[in-house]
Amino acid sequence: MLESLIEKATQMSSKTVAVAAAEDADVIEAILEAAERNLARFLLFGNQEKISLLLGSTVGKIKVIHADDRKAAVEMAVQAVSNREADVLMKGNVPTKTLLSAILNKEYGLRTGRVLSQAAVFELSAVNRLILITDAAMNITPSLEQKVQIVQNSVSIAKAIGINEPKVAPLAAVEVVNPAMQATTDAALLTMMNKRGQITDCIIDGPLALDNAVSAFAAQHKGIHSEVAGHADILLVPTIEVGNVLYKSLVYFANAKVASVIAGAKVPIVLTSRTDSAENKLYSLALALCCAGNC
Repeated sequence: MLESLIEKATQMSSKTVAVAAAEDADVIEAILEAAERNLARFLLFGNQEKISLLLGSTVGKIKVIHADDRKAAVEMAVQAVSNREADVLMKGNVPTKTLLSAILNKEYGLRTGRVLSQAAVFELSAVNRLILITDAAMNITPSLEQKVQIVQNSVSIAKAIGINEPKVAPLAAVEVVNPAMQATTDAALLTMMNKRGQITDCIIDGPLALDNAVSAFAAQHKGIHSEVAGHADILLVPTIEVGNVLYKSLVYFANAKVASVIAGAKVPIVLTSRTDSAENKLYSLALALCCAGNC
């Protein structure tokens, strides 16, 4: 199913990806595969000698711009995007903190005033559809206002990959509103805001526990009847810890394939982990390219 993102990306008008500190073997492997499939053009910023060694026989076919250190490579890549020389930003061999510092720079950064949030699109063998999880990487304990923007960001991503009216499940430990559990009250408010047209282009219902959000059998067994229960396209987690554990559990225990992107900036940002496989980096690239101009 994630392979369909690659097919979709190749059918779009050609985009350019700026890669910050590109001297990373898995990143280069993903870039070479993407270039072979004509997904995009690339501008690689970083140590020219190291990048050239990783490119091997393809040296000269992909543009490399030398930077004296990783910080300079990040600044140059972000400025290239800010100057509209590239449509997508991709993290290479550099700490996330360094990249985010440049993204948030007031002079040349990529801020829009919206909340930056991460969404991961999972392909799971036990589920016959793609499922999005948000936010496992950016917002630690989002407020209700931030959750509204996180939902809006993820809905834009879902629509970019062909899910036109995604079903959103704000997750909690229980399915009833409990004033002592902030996740449940936020979920109920998000549901009401959706019903009243304050959050559009999606269907929200919550609070829902994970089993009731993704399993129609579990929802039916517990007597939960809604358009979202058992059929959620987007799982909105209440905190970064929940998202991080859920994300890594699916990868390491369920061998899930995943594509991840940061939305809310001027362009989609590929902010994969250093431990992500080259395959997942390729899927993330394809996802970002699908979102370019749409998120």
